[in-house]
Amino acid sequence: MSKLVPLGDIPSLLQRYANGELTPAGMVEAVHALIQDDPGNVWIHKLPLESLRQYARKVEEKGMAALPLYGIPFAIKDNIDLAGVPTTAACPAFAYTPQRSATVVQRLIDAGAIPLGKANLDQFATGLNGTRSPYGVCRNAFNPEYIAGGSSSGSAVALAKGWVCFSLGTDTAGSGRIPAAFNNLIGYKPTRGWLSTRGVVPACRSLDCVSIFAHTAADAQRVLEAAASYDDEDIYSRRRGNGDNPASKNLRQRFRFGIPRRQQLQFFGNSESARLFEEAITQLQALGGEVIEIDFSPFLETAHLLYGGAWVAERYAAIQKFFDLHSDEVVSPVREIIAGAHRFSAADAYNGQYRLRMLKRQADHAWSEVDCLLTPTAGTIYRIEEMLADPVRLNTNLGYYTNYMNLLDYSAVAVPAGFRDDGLPFGVTLAAPAHQDVSLLHLAARLQQAYALPLGAAGIPLRKGALSAMASFQHPAQPEHPALVRVAVCGAHLSGLPLNSQLTSRDGRLVASTATSPDYKLYALPGTPPLRPGLVRVDKNQRGFAIEVEVWEMPASAFGSFVAGIPAPLGIGTITLAGGESVQSFLCEGYAVADARDISRFGGWRHYMQSMADPVENEEGPRGADSG
Repeated sequence: MSKLVPLGDIPSLLQRYANGELTPAGMVEAVHALIQDDPGNVWIHKLPLESLRQYARKVEEKGMAALPLYGIPFAIKDNIDLAGVPTTAACPAFAYTPQRSATVVQRLIDAGAIPLGKANLDQFATGLNGTRSPYGVCRNAFNPEYIAGGSSSGSAVALAKGWVCFSLGTDTAGSGRIPAAFNNLIGYKPTRGWLSTRGVVPACRSLDCVSIFAHTAADAQRVLEAAASYDDEDIYSRRRGNGDNPASKNLRQRFRFGIPRRQQLQFFGNSESARLFEEAITQLQALGGEVIEIDFSPFLETAHLLYGGAWVAERYAAIQKFFDLHSDEVVSPVREIIAGAHRFSAADAYNGQYRLRMLKRQADHAWSEVDCLLTPTAGTIYRIEEMLADPVRLNTNLGYYTNYMNLLDYSAVAVPAGFRDDGLPFGVTLAAPAHQDVSLLHLAARLQQAYALPLGAAGIPLRKGALSAMASFQHPAQPEHPALVRVAVCGAHLSGLPLNSQLTSRDGRLVASTATSPDYKLYALPGTPPLRPGLVRVDKNQRGFAIEVEVWEMPASAFGSFVAGIPAPLGIGTITLAGGESVQSFLCEGYAVADARDISRFGGWRHYMQSMADPVENEEGPRGADSG
């Protein structure tokens, strides 16, 4: 079992499936056994093993090529519906069993993902700390004496421990970002409305977002592409705007990022957080960013509106009938927060909206100066006993950098940014206007690559090149601009290898590190350095493999000269990627591999070249035959 879990990022698990090392059925058996021991109160409901087996059988029947999230396990915050499984919102008296899954959950299942269960949360998603649940305090994945963050506590910890490859949370005040920072994860809060909230128990319905916890920014984008859709049944659903084109904002080379004025930064006495934030500023500058201090006061005043203004009444409206009859079933301080709605009038609600419009106009002035914002995700972290002793004030401190985000209609990505001396993680948040999500995820990937931290709390190394795997996973063959073309490479043109300069010298840009569908073979072609492989598609009667590739994008004007330099027996053709998409790529003529060594079992050229130094690993099988 130890060889199967903990799980890493999505491409790593897909590669294990493609190589035959693991199956979805084997995965659910192993993970189900592991999560039965749950001292950290991560789960509210774990799916029975037979239900997991049924999900596994269905994805295996459809096959890997048809499903972009083939056999990928995920956790669902228990205020999001999964058909046939109780939704509690961490309140047993409120529980109901939906007949239909939430839109986002159904789309993910349709893409091949397998739900393992429903995760713990602060009751009714009211809190940023993870201690407000009758199902027990959800404990930090690194140190159980500390809070996990909330309200999406269980979703974050399940991922950090390596039990799933991604998880769903919700984010109204920071619930999808604070737990990410406290558990060394990516926490992506999309533009409001990009992910449908149909089938989600509301907190503040006009502000709520479904959020994604992932090990990498590339994984977050992969899940986004599977889950996002306009939902006519959700009155707050929005179509993705043109701004989500990465070419619309340059966050890849030279860019300007805003930070609060130094006197407006708050770390609540935590000197290590202050030090780590300064290091994050330096990291972003090294990536080409110019730092600009901005006036953070309109952001901070906006943040105060969420709990200090009439938006508290929207929390009451979300569960009004239940609360009026069963307020004694609601835990403290959630009960007191929601009951506070009665002090606001309809006039207060309108006046709050007017004030918000003015503050947003002031805050939006920042975008004339900067391309994105950088802040700590949280200024500090607290022990559980500290939080329980002073729950409202300390929770307010946690929301200092998060509470304004949805009120101002911005998108945000929480990114791991180092560790304190005691081993607890620290995180920062990148933010941008609505519909700039993909650009923001690209920058988050670059920042995460610069840190190169292990994934979650399980000590899983970051795969080299994994964080450059940023592309539209639905349509990777479609260029982001009509003057750009994409090509997949599998050999000496890979990043860091001898012929990569043929791409970079033509202004080529890496947009995805992925794999082919599992019906290819890779051969080591004879010749002089630089050595090259040959990629060949096999017919349905032969055993194929998923082969690692990189997808590069370059100006169309440079593509002709690039292709002209390709020597026989190689040429340009069309291949299928792991998610079922098609893209142009190097392919090899079939005649040329008759006497070439079959290296498919290595999964890619890079692994094969690394094996050359290992005489055992490099032991030859029959030439031209499957040596795997």
